Amino acid sequence: MIDAFHVVCPHCGQTNKLPSGKPPVSAQCGTCHNPLFDGHPASVDGARFEKHKRESDLPVLVDVWAPWCGPCRAMAPMYEQAAQELEPKVRLLKLNADDEPRTTSELGVAAIPTLLLLHKGQIVARSAGAMDTRRIVAWVRSHMPAA
Repeated sequence: MIDAFHVVCPHCGQTNKLPSGKPPVSAQCGTCHNPLFDGHPASVDGARFEKHKRESDLPVLVDVWAPWCGPCRAMAPMYEQAAQELEPKVRLLKLNADDEPRTTSELGVAAIPTLLLLHKGQIVARSAGAMDTRRIVAWVRSHMPAA
């Protein structure tokens, strides 16, 4: 039985240990005291992405996007809505491909937008192209690792 799990704060990057009996939606970061889950994707740089990938016990969904990309901009509000449905079971992140070309290359991203679902540091699912909220949520739930 797991009595605690690790969650990286989307605001300050501190790793928090949450007791499994406490509702995670009400949890606050022990360092910056911001909510660990606020229903919004967190924008991350390459280092912060690596921290979420390496230290979080939650599945991580990352949207690799660019500000000049029309489909990326069109999908942004739908990805935002998906965060409200998927948190706190999944951490949603946004990674700007223009700002992080090395990380984007290491992830094997060839087109944007690309969604990557990771668990325990490994990519478990990948999808290129824009999706609406319903499809994002259904895609994530269909690829969620067993608890």
